[in-house]
Formats: sequence, structure tokens, C-alpha cells
Amino acid sequence: MPILAQQDKEQRRRNLLDAAWRCVARKGFAELTVDDVCEEAGVSKGSFYGYFDSKQALLGALLDDDAAALEARIAEVQQSRGSARARVEGFVRAMLLRGEDPARTQLLADLWSNVPADPALRRRFSETVRRRRALLRSWIEEAAAAGELREVPANALASILLALGDGLMLHASTDPAGFQWRNVRRALIMLLEGLDASGS
Repeated sequence: MPILAQQDKEQRRRNLLDAAWRCVARKGFAELTVDDVCEEAGVSKGSFYGYFDSKQALLGALLDDDAAALEARIAEVQQSRGSARARVEGFVRAMLLRGEDPARTQLLADLWSNVPADPALRRRFSETVRRRRALLRSWIEEAAAAGELREVPANALASILLALGDGLMLHASTDPAGFQWRNVRRALIMLLEGLDASGS
């Protein structure tokens, strides 16, 4: 059997992940089978198991993929020359943009149902949330120190904003027509404007 170059291996794994995302968008992760992913990707089950040893391992890989995509957007916000407050708003926008992707909203819903039964998955998810909360908290503290936002409990506000993002995605997975994401973004930015130091 020919040995695949590392770049080819990465591309095949990427193709499997992309196929899995398409399947999740159509039917959710809970109902998804390895056969579904293989059919969508046009590969054998042997190829699938060469990259993921179980469906649960695929869930972990999809979560990592989602986290990497969001963190790439957050990194762009972090590298911008805007104020700390602008970075907070950029973080919120980046977080909510995920909600417009039905596969990601469905995956989050399935994640919440899997987390209680899987300690490793819970630790992984908790660590991701802690990292995001710490970064957002630091920007909120910086914005308050610069006089751009009122003094607020920064960790609490960071937790609220993260929970709002996740909660809205869970709602969207059960009622996709319940609200429009662009209106949610506008409303959240207006709420942040209410914390503007100049309005105190």
C-alpha cells in the first residue's frame, strides 16, 4: 500500500471533516452514522477509521475544528488596531457569526447532550470556554481602565456574553426561525453601548 504524504493525509482528514459538517447540518450529530460520513466523503469505512477511531473521536475533532475557526477570527480581532472596547464588540460579532451556520448550531446542541456522560469531552470544552472567558475578561478590564466602558465585574460580563452566544445557538438549533442573527448582533451591541463610560 502506498504511503501518503503528510499533506495528502491532512487533506483527506479535512475532506472527512467537511463531509461530517455537511451531514451534521442535515441531520445533527446524534443521528449521524460513520456510514453517512463515508458516503458523503466518498471513502471506505477503513479510510474513516484511519483518522478517527470512533464517532466520539469525530465529535472531538469537529469541536476542535469549530474552536480553531472561532479562535482564528478572534485572533484577527486581537491583532486589529481598534480600542479594547472595539475588540470586545468584535469578539461578540465573531462568536455570533457561528450561529448563522446550521451545522455549528446543531453540533453545539449535540455537544451539550454529550458533555455530562463524557468527562474527557467536558474537560476539553471547559478549557476552551475558560480560555475565551479569560481573553474577553482582559479586554473588558482594559476597556474599563481606558474609560471606554463603565466599571463592571469583568469576569461576570465575559461569562454572560459567552453564555448568551451558546444559549442563542441552542435556541437556534430547536427553532431556526425564532430570530434573525443580524438582529441579535445589533441588540447585543446596543447592550454594550449601554455600558459606555460616557453614558454614566
